This record gives sequence, structure tokens and C-alpha cells, in this order.
Amino acid sequence: MSQPLVSIVVPFKNTQVFIDECIASILSQTYTNWEAVFIDDYSDDNSYKIVKSHAQTDSRIKLHKNDGNGIIDALQTAYKQSSGTYITRMDSDDIMTAIRLETMVNSLEKHGRKHLAVGQVNYFRADGLSDGFTRYEHWLNSLTAEGTNYSDIYKECVIPSPCWMSHRDDFDACDGFNSNIYPEDYELAFRFYKAGYNCIPCDKVLLHWRDYSTRTSRTHEHYAENSFLDLKVHYFLELNYNATRPLAIWGAGKKGKTLAKILLQQNIPFYWICDNPKKIGKHIYDQELFNFDYLTELKQPQSIVTVANSEAQKEIKSYFETKNMQPMIDYFFFC
Repeated sequence: MSQPLVSIVVPFKNTQVFIDECIASILSQTYTNWEAVFIDDYSDDNSYKIVKSHAQTDSRIKLHKNDGNGIIDALQTAYKQSSGTYITRMDSDDIMTAIRLETMVNSLEKHGRKHLAVGQVNYFRADGLSDGFTRYEHWLNSLTAEGTNYSDIYKECVIPSPCWMSHRDDFDACDGFNSNIYPEDYELAFRFYKAGYNCIPCDKVLLHWRDYSTRTSRTHEHYAENSFLDLKVHYFLELNYNATRPLAIWGAGKKGKTLAKILLQQNIPFYWICDNPKKIGKHIYDQELFNFDYLTELKQPQSIVTVANSEAQKEIKSYFETKNMQPMIDYFFFC
């Protein structure tokens, strides 16, 4: 039986230091029926030349220039040039483990349509990882191991952008890269969630995810925190918000205040609660802050939690459990 073709879309810009290693990891895949569609987004280093030299020796490597400008246009250009049954993305500064494509194809072949293959990741950085990235890796991998990625989708992006695979028909059905909303990887995760594609549990590391100070996700305005919150609110209101139930914001820190502004701008009514005695009874943006126990006076409320402290989150979750409230139905952690 012939192997289905996998299209790997790879946008790149000025990654000459890393792109050779990325290509080597693709060439080393145990699964061999793939095409890697590289799209140059106006590099002014030697990235293009490096990819071109590989394309000249292996016909599975395709090289094109971006039809537009920026990573979204590059992804759309790559997809137009692809023809695989399965679609996956790779970033030019990362490294696939040798079994990545084989593992993902086998998972999708076993589970069928309306499923999404994901893999565990290993973050690395030349000068060592921060505690934040270590926690993120552990959190993301714990979700992937169980296939419960969507259960925390409003916290952070739960689908690693360079480590997923989808059937082409499913990708088309959720409109894939056809969006101009940043951050594009997080927005795509919401598209998968909206479409109801089940994440297939995976206990294997399939990607070595590189971090460095000049990576686009660290430097570009499109990946600023306010973009993430706007995106979360957009999809929450579309997919999980029940306008017949009272809505509460839990927390009045920086994120809570930003969330309040967004909801006020969209004329979404809400109650504001917290457990900070210095803020209870105060008014911010003409909204009174109540003690968190005010929730018991509301009929079937939905709560958005903006408290970032992990220990406080555990206490808040325990509180919801004592009230028989369910995650992703009655309460949502936004950080």
C-alpha cells in the first residue's frame, strides 16, 4: 500500500544559522513520502541559497518566494503550492525528531477524519531556558499526552505551531491558513477547536522547539499580549459565552482590567469579582468590584479567571469544584 503524501509548509526569513539543521531533520524522517514547501519571506541573508542547494539535490524540497509579505502570506503561498493528503507546518529554526511524520501519519490513518495529530515538544535554547518556558513545555506536554489540549485553550496556545498534522480536507473545512488574524498559530488552534477536531493523545517528543531572543514570536508586534487577549475574547464570545447567564471577571490586575475594557467596548455586561481586600468595594471603569463570594448570588454564572498566580489558580479551581462548576462550561482560565 502506497504511503499518503505529506506536505510540510515551511515559511522562513533570515534563519541561515538554523535552516540547514531544520532541513537535515526533515531529510532524516523515517517516513519518506513528503514534500517540503519552503517559502522565502524576503530574506536578506543566505537562507534562500541554503534551501536552494538542498532543492537541487532532493526533488521533495520545493522553494518559492512569498506571494505577499509576512508569515500569514507565506503560509498561504506554501499551501497553494502543496498537494499532500496530509498537511503540517514546520518552522525553519526548529528540528523534527526522526519519527515525527511517521507517528503523525499513523495516528491520523488510525483515527480517521476530524482528528488532529499533535506531538510533545522539547524546548531548547543555547544559553538555557527560563523557568517560564520549562513550565510551558511541561504544561503543553501534559495536555498532549491525554489529548485534552482544548481544555486549557483560553490560557495559551495549546497546539504547538510547528507540531501538528491535519487531513487536507479537514484543513480546508476549517479554512486553514485563510485568516489575517494574528497570532496566526493561536488563531488556527481556535479554528481546530471550533471545528471539533479531536486531538490524538501522543506520548512522544516529536519536535525540538528552539527559543532565542530574536525569534519572531518574541519581537513582532503581532505577538504582543494584547493580541492574544483580543483573540481569546473573540472566540470565547463566539463559542462558549452564554448571553442568558451572568458573566463575571475574576481578578482586577493588568489582564483583568484589559479584559474589562474589551468587554465594555463590546457592550458585554459583566460582574467584577476579586479576593483582594484593597480592591473590593472600589470602582474601576465605573464597575464595582465585589468579593468573589458574590458569585453565589448570581444565577448560573460563567466566570473568566484572569489571576496568573499558579497557587491562586489551584485555590480558585477548588472553589469552583465545591460549587459543582465545570471547566470550559462554567469557568475559563484566561492566563
